[in-house]
This record gives sequence, C-alpha cells and structure tokens, in this order.
Amino acid sequence: MAWRSRVYKRVMDDPDFASVIVEACKKDPLFFINGFAYTYDPRRRPFSKIPLILYPFQEDAILKLIRAINSHDMLIEKTRDMGASWMCIAAVMHCWMFRKDLSFLLGSRVENYVDDPGNPKAMFWKVDYLLQNLPAWLQPNGYDRKQHRRKLHIENPETGSVIDGESTNENFARGDRRTAIILDEFAAVERGEMILNATRDATNCRIFNSTPQGINNAFYDKAQSNIEKLSLHWSIHPIKAIGLYTTDEQGKLKVLDEGGYPDGYIPILDGKLRSPWYDNECERGTPQEIAQELDIDYLGSGFQFFNADLVRERIREHARPPMLVGDLEYDDETGEPIGFRENPEGNLKLWCLLDGAGKPPLDHKYSAGADVSAGTGASNSALCGWDRSTLAKTWEYANPFIRPEAFAKQSYAILKFFGGAFIVWESGGPGRQFGSRLMDLGYANVYLRTREEAISKKVSDVPGVAMTKEVKAQILGAYRTGIEKGAAINRSKVALEETLEYIFGANDSVVHSRASSKSDPSGAKSNHGDRAMADALAWKGVFERIVRPRTESAEPKVPVGCLKWRQQMREKDKQPKHRELDSSWQS
Repeated sequence: MAWRSRVYKRVMDDPDFASVIVEACKKDPLFFINGFAYTYDPRRRPFSKIPLILYPFQEDAILKLIRAINSHDMLIEKTRDMGASWMCIAAVMHCWMFRKDLSFLLGSRVENYVDDPGNPKAMFWKVDYLLQNLPAWLQPNGYDRKQHRRKLHIENPETGSVIDGESTNENFARGDRRTAIILDEFAAVERGEMILNATRDATNCRIFNSTPQGINNAFYDKAQSNIEKLSLHWSIHPIKAIGLYTTDEQGKLKVLDEGGYPDGYIPILDGKLRSPWYDNECERGTPQEIAQELDIDYLGSGFQFFNADLVRERIREHARPPMLVGDLEYDDETGEPIGFRENPEGNLKLWCLLDGAGKPPLDHKYSAGADVSAGTGASNSALCGWDRSTLAKTWEYANPFIRPEAFAKQSYAILKFFGGAFIVWESGGPGRQFGSRLMDLGYANVYLRTREEAISKKVSDVPGVAMTKEVKAQILGAYRTGIEKGAAINRSKVALEETLEYIFGANDSVVHSRASSKSDPSGAKSNHGDRAMADALAWKGVFERIVRPRTESAEPKVPVGCLKWRQQMREKDKQPKHRELDSSWQS
C-alpha cells in the first residue's frame, strides 16, 4: 500500500510518469495485478477491499492462463478459496485492457452467476470491481460506463476488445468466434457434453475452471484427457499449508512444514496431506464436502457407496501384481480349454501359479462373477474368480471388445480351466445372450435364480441374477462388508479402485457414477464399474449354497383310483404284515 501511494503521488506530480506505468502494466501482467488491482473479501472486516497481491502459485497460474489465451485449452481443478475465478478474470482483464480487437466469452450455469450487479459471485461483478478500482489514469481512454458497459457486455473503446457473457445453455457459443471462452464451475453444468461440442469450433482457448463434483460430468471427462491442467490444491497455499504434515511408509508422522501448531494439537495419521487448517475444515464438513471442496477428489465428491479410506487401506494391504498375465486358448467349436499362454498384453490375469502340466490348483473350489457388456469398447466384459476356501481373488479377465456370445465361450473355457467353477451373472441386458450361449455349451454349475427377498429363498430353474435395485444394493453391500472388514482379499488394484466409482443414487439405489451421465457418449450407463460388479457377483457365489431345483421322477405319478393304482394296492396287500426276525436276534 505504501508503494502504491508513492506511485499515485508521483503520477500526480508528474503526469508523464503515468505513461511509463501504463507501458509497464502492458508488458507485465504481474506488475499490473500486484501493483494496481483490488479484490473483495467480506470476511476481512472492516477492510473488505484489499489489494490483489498474488501468492507465488497464483503468479505462475496467471502467466499460464495468459499463454493459453488464443492458443490452447486449459483446465483448472481446484480447492475452493484459492482465488481461481479472480485469476481467470484478472488474466482476461489484462488482455482486454492492453491488446487490440480481442473477444472473450464468460459462461456459468445460470445467468445471475455471469452478470448480476448485486452478486459478488457473478463473473462480471469481478470485472467491474477490478476496473472501477483502478486509478483513473490507468483506465481505458474514453471509457464511459453508461456507453460501454451493458448487461452481459463490456467494451474497451481504446483497444476495441470486448467481453461478453452467457449462461451455459444448450446453444452456448454456437456459431460464435472468440479469442477465449471462460467456463466457470464447469462441473456443475448439466449439458456439459453439448457445451464441449458447441465451443470446440468457436475458439482455440477454452478455460474450464471448477472444483470436482463426482465423475458424472463433462469436467471430469476433460480432466482425464491430455488437456493442460492447472491443479490448485490447498497444500500449495502459504497460509493453508502452515504446519503441513503427512505419514511416512511406516505410518509415522512426517512433518513437511514446521509452522505453527496450536497448543495440544494432535495430528491425524491417515496418510493424507494435512495441516491444522485442513483438520479444522474436516471438523466442519462431511467427507463428501471435504473431497469436493478441498481434496480435488473426483470420486470422493460423489457420495461414495464404499468407504474410500478403507478401500485404500485394502489396496495397501492386499493388492499385488498378478503372478501371470496372458490368454487362455480354447477350442473354437467346443470352448474346451487348451492351455494358458503368457502374454504381457493379455486379458487374463492370474494370482496363482500353474503346475508342471499348466493347470491351476484344482484341489480348491472357485466361484466366479461375470459382468457382461455389449462389447463395443465402451466398457469391459469382466469375469472374476475367487477361491471359496481362502476368500482370495484368483483371476480376472477384462475385455471391452468381446461380444456377449464370444465372452460366454471364453468364460466357459476359463471356468472349465479352474475345475468347473460356480458362476453368477446378471441375466438382464447383454447378460441374456451371455447366459443363453453358456447354457448352450452345456455348462451346468451356474447360479439359479432365487427369491432374494423371500425368507424361503426358493430356488427356481432360471439361471442368472435378476438385478433389481434392491438386489443390486444387497449384492454390492455384502461385497462392501467383505472388503471393509478385510475378509475379501482382492489382489487387483484396479478392481478395488473401481469400487470407489459406485455412489448412492436416488431412492436408496446404488449406481455407478457414470450410470446417469448425460456427458457419457458411450451410452454404456450401468455397464461401467465392470470388475467391481463381477467381483461382487463372485463374492455372492462364494457363500452361495449350491442347490439344484427338485426334479420330478422320470416315472410319472400314478393317479389315485386308476387301474394302475388299484394293481399297486393289490400287490401291497399281498406283502407280509410282519417281518420275521433273523437268527442273529436270538444270539
């Protein structure tokens, strides 16, 4: 503030000095922002108007943002309260003020978040605040608010550059041409995939700025792409990271910043990055809120069905690389297994060794679960097998490009390879073709549908699970209990990670995070989370009492009163009424 005061006084004493400052601001955006910009923070009473002095991580971000403008897309994933929205607006403002004939478009999910004079959250409110608090000699020559500032529009009469705004509706930016488009809190946009399509040809630079909100949105899709990514995690903030710590490989405290710890402070040793500030925030919010607002945790921000901390603990305890990777060759006509062939790019992973004859351990019984996809590449068809005695996962097959009928033949071979393992699968959708083909091949050791909701659990002669909402929650719930209590020993890291993609849906349902995604171009819906679902079905099979439905006698029952019945009665009357005792009775 003292420096700013001296500069203002110098300009008042020497008006020509203003042109020197303006030129310096034009060449250096950091000089412009640190020297003359103000921000607003209502928590800083009584002085809510404060100089916008950038932290080092913010300076780096500003330079990257300006380099991206008119050049390439960028995604900002962030902890809340890192100043990302102000940085985006400040970068745009610098270009608007000092570069000629640029055109920017600001977008957010509702119009009031784009331009509302009374809402500091609105993007144009920040534009106005930055501009109005610049010294008069730094503002654009000829700028007249009444003339050059309209709703959702601001123009610089000196450079000819403009900034427009629009809510992210289904026609957002369609047919438009822009230097850059800023999409704020993009994870909350409902029509994200449509916005991506509409803006792709409208500009060379789209800046997606948001905290995560699960994986059921286009922001997550972009985050998984090769886009330039700017990750603003709270641990790089100089204030929030005071006293930063974590745990080492032995689970002991590892101090990363020796700054102030409150008296009596007890660190939480759970393997996460923590600080006194972060621990206090955790006390104030739910795990889902912390995952979304602080951790940049896409999965954890979606009300996960499985406990993320316990799943990660099981990954550390149980996950191992497979002992063998390859493919199981089989007779194309009969499906009978021929032999396992090692191949580092193979689809079959084994957590067991084969004997000298190339056979797996056949003194154990196995249970398998199959999650069947359409085979179009959108998601995997998965067959996972578990040892019924050790409760450990033994094999995992996953292939996104195999059709249900072919998957049935491949599964038949794997099941026979493991001694005729018991198999459970979902009978609906692609599972119908899978089940029909498996039965055609003559495979009999299959799950037969029971009335899961009934006390009797009556067994039918219909194979496969009818996956209602209630049955799915029951199957995944039982598997979750096995994982979280450590009873289920799953060696597959990727399969354990997939459990975290299941979330609580509407009406007490359990759904995959992508199941209702409007931004999912595959249309695969519930076919995602394939390994985890196959594991859950196999886990059900581990404890399934294998019961066959009662079959009628080959000889038909004789109706009462018919000739045959009367003959049987006469024969019965001829039988002796009492059986004589043999000689052994006397002795």
